[in-house]
Amino acid sequence: MIKVAPSILAADPINLERDVRRAVEAGCDWLHIDVMDAHFVPNLAYNPDIVRRLKETFDIHLDVHLMMDRPETLTESFISAGADTLTIHAEADTDAGALLDRIRKAGILAGLSIKPGTPAEAVKPYFDQADLILAMTVEPGFGGQKLDRSVPGKIREIRDAGFSGLIEADGGINETNLQELIDSGLDVAVMGTALFHTADMADMIRRIHRMKMKANRTET
Repeated sequence: MIKVAPSILAADPINLERDVRRAVEAGCDWLHIDVMDAHFVPNLAYNPDIVRRLKETFDIHLDVHLMMDRPETLTESFISAGADTLTIHAEADTDAGALLDRIRKAGILAGLSIKPGTPAEAVKPYFDQADLILAMTVEPGFGGQKLDRSVPGKIREIRDAGFSGLIEADGGINETNLQELIDSGLDVAVMGTALFHTADMADMIRRIHRMKMKANRTET
């Protein structure tokens, strides 16, 4: 079953607890928290205190995505705050392999992300060190963008290259384009605007949970 991970970046910042509670009560699987340093991406968002308060308030998997040039500077802080998955970027100025090992040793899932313009080759050396690969389907930094149509093929390439962990996608995902991503090998759909702007989030999540990979994916 596809996992649904609402991105809190699309929630109302004044009413964050209310919107997160709505998503949790609607049956989402994970919560996705984007951490931005205003340098790796042109925006600034969230810190370990937000993760800590979410962990204290809600019983749900916290999927923390570090959009940072130097993620190693805050890795321990987010682990201590309660992250269940911690994802770094292959494009970041860091030793990705060493940091993935460090995250795993803390007993949580280690993720590696790539931007739309970064080829799948960038994550292949880390297949044995990553529990999750996050394929950005928009340029990271802002919500509300349209999905890059080249990314489903990249997800397929990662899956067909032998990656057996979770594959996640984030950016511009809605019910119209989600099936193609699932058919490519997607496990976790990060959804922001499409979820938080729907009138009946629980019904949308139920529909997504019923979506299945088409049988002919491996024939293409």
